[in-house]
Amino acid sequence: MRDYRERPARLDRAVVWTRTVTAHPSPVTVFPDGCMDLIWTEGTLLVAGPDSHSFRAPAARASEFVGLRFAPGTAPALLGVPAVELLNQRVELADLLPARVVRPLVGEIDDALDRMAAIEAVAVRLAAGKQPADPAITAVADALAAGATVAGTAARAGLSARMLHRRCLRAFGYGPKTLARILRFQRALAAVRAGIPAAETAVVTGFADQAHLSREFRDLAGCSVRELRSG
Repeated sequence: MRDYRERPARLDRAVVWTRTVTAHPSPVTVFPDGCMDLIWTEGTLLVAGPDSHSFRAPAARASEFVGLRFAPGTAPALLGVPAVELLNQRVELADLLPARVVRPLVGEIDDALDRMAAIEAVAVRLAAGKQPADPAITAVADALAAGATVAGTAARAGLSARMLHRRCLRAFGYGPKTLARILRFQRALAAVRAGIPAAETAVVTGFADQAHLSREFRDLAGCSVRELRSG
């Protein structure tokens, strides 16, 4: 069994979450969403980079996980690391920042009674003095999440296709076409989970047809729509 909770975080465009594994741990499939996470578990702080496909996490050995999920494009400014360098990776925060900085942060969360509040406080301190995410980049993510075309998004941002691609690699870990594809998949995933039939989901979330939707689920989620519905 797993107990999962989340709520908006104090940091802009972030969500704080907790997951407790109570019995019979099993592998977990994480679907690509364009986000990055800072995750605490049993004396370790990890950074989960952006995924370009589903990630099959092994059965948890730890019983408690607490994390911050950063909206697409917002974490690299806080970490000082281009997202493309963390693509499809899980790395310890101590590999990105000096260990003397990370050790007390881990200890603070280890000792906290409210670990969701503690990881928020840690992230707020990490963000202190750093430039926030570029509003132009967050606007790109918002436009693509709403179904805008890549060409139209580049034009509204006043960027050439090449410049947009370069900036997207740094902010999101992949180019705008891949990000748009992943965000469209997330819209479809929400619709499927809400019980909307696959054919209707394809229409309302921007796919050419149901076959196109099925191919994208196979490629990005590693399963069919029917398999997802059945758990």
